[in-house]
Amino acid sequence: MSETNVMINGIKIGVPEGASILQAAEAAGIKIPTLCFHPDQEVKANCRICVVEVEGQKNLMPACATKITEGMVINTTASRVLEARRMILELILAHHPQDCLHCARGGSCELQQISSEYDVRFSRFPQENAELSLDHSSPSIVRDPNKCILCGRCIECCTETQTVSALGLAHRGFESQVVPSIGQDLFESPCVMCGQCIHACPVGAISVREQTDDLLDAITDPDKVVVTQIAPAVRLAIAEAFGAAGDQLLMGQLVSALKMLGFDHILHTNFTADLTIMEEAQELLERINHHGTLPMFTSCCPAWVRFAEVFYPSSLEHLSTCKSPQQMFGALVKTYWAQKAGIDPERIFSVSIMPCTAKKYEAVRPEMIDSQYADVDMVLTTHEIVRLLKMAGINPLNLPETEFDPWMSEYTGSAVLFGASGGVMEAALRTVCEKVTGKPLEKLDFVEVRGMKGIKEATVDMNGTIVKVAAAHTLSKARVLMEQAAAGTSPYHFIEIMACPGGCIGGGGQPLTLSNTQRARRMNDIYTEDRSRKLRKSHENHEIKLLYDDFLHEAPGHRAHELLHTKYSLKKKNP
Repeated sequence: MSETNVMINGIKIGVPEGASILQAAEAAGIKIPTLCFHPDQEVKANCRICVVEVEGQKNLMPACATKITEGMVINTTASRVLEARRMILELILAHHPQDCLHCARGGSCELQQISSEYDVRFSRFPQENAELSLDHSSPSIVRDPNKCILCGRCIECCTETQTVSALGLAHRGFESQVVPSIGQDLFESPCVMCGQCIHACPVGAISVREQTDDLLDAITDPDKVVVTQIAPAVRLAIAEAFGAAGDQLLMGQLVSALKMLGFDHILHTNFTADLTIMEEAQELLERINHHGTLPMFTSCCPAWVRFAEVFYPSSLEHLSTCKSPQQMFGALVKTYWAQKAGIDPERIFSVSIMPCTAKKYEAVRPEMIDSQYADVDMVLTTHEIVRLLKMAGINPLNLPETEFDPWMSEYTGSAVLFGASGGVMEAALRTVCEKVTGKPLEKLDFVEVRGMKGIKEATVDMNGTIVKVAAAHTLSKARVLMEQAAAGTSPYHFIEIMACPGGCIGGGGQPLTLSNTQRARRMNDIYTEDRSRKLRKSHENHEIKLLYDDFLHEAPGHRAHELLHTKYSLKKKNP
């Protein structure tokens, strides 16, 4: 690719042809503030906070939307540039609540950071807050429209990346608002509660619905035994939140931290991730061998399941009947584990720690009571656990390791893979291939379904039966594959869907994730942990074998079907 030479603040630099001024400045090590710009989205040029001076141009130009030309001379520090940026900030702040101390994004708000950098301590314009009602209708997400700065990032994420269109722009001029579709509450819209809008929003207009106070109440209740499960993608993001690389935090250190917070028993969602593979593999083989509905789609991701229920209700037979690992765990912890531990299930308060906001919705679905109790009593996101740890002054990186509690904690490398897009598919193939061939796999890594590509596919030869599989992340890609299945033209037998970019490592409940580059790093950490496990195939998990011997007895079987499987139905709107 040819280079274009430009001058930025007296620095001559060559950048790829077609680059924007913003990209050229970044290459030169010069920071230009942005609010509506997002590295994984289309350029909008809504906020104009990135304006710069370009020689020969009368008006200041938005750096995000202005392409460089040969010999262009750019000034990002001219007095009129800095004054224009300050003026724009003051205009935004004149319509923005000044409650940073109470805001969910306090300390991580992009508007707050830029205001601090530009020393905007007050506004020359009168404060005119809209005083709009907060939207608490969703079990997963809270909307505060008063804080919206109309950047459009949440709309693009919801409309283009997820193709849900639960959010849109209403009214005009000063009356403009981002609202749920058809002006309803968020829970009445097609929202699938993936939470990607939380990461897209630069301020506190959209946030996780927090339940940390409820957890503290449960921990201090002497009649409750608080048992938690930890999803595979959680550890990596907690390490980042404490300033370390994902692989620097050991699972045993995280167990120690949770014990210090007051959890009575610490178990692992990875145990039921392995169990999900056992049940899902059996279901897939049944469908292939007995002409069942194909392709079979995974059902681990609750945002994807909700998407299918709303947009493709006539094709729900394609979804696996397996519950997600979270819900399998919830059903077993109040039956199997309660028996093993000798604890009355009525006393068990089951908490899951998830990278996902949609898991909060999944836990309150009316189908999820197969243990005769709510399978999961509370879902805390990684974001909430980080907040609790910091509130308590606990840095898990400084702690010694503690062992998990027994019966539902052992896991294999396959379970770890659930945290990354393509991981469920890869884990399933390891077990399905060995079940069909009766031989150990020579190569465990199905690299064809790894990475950040939107749709990944592979072809597997199982004793002469050619099985085609695919893995996709984001709901725009899921829509492509579901359209094929609905039309009867899908070439695949088995399809994995994850709603969030990169899979669970990029979930809506993770601490703020800035880009797909960050998600890709977490994904590589998932593969590293998989390689480090002594056992890497779900059917090798000793505690899973014990579960079938002592409790479930067979796969598929009556008790397994009763506790571990469910069905899905048309949802015109949220219940």
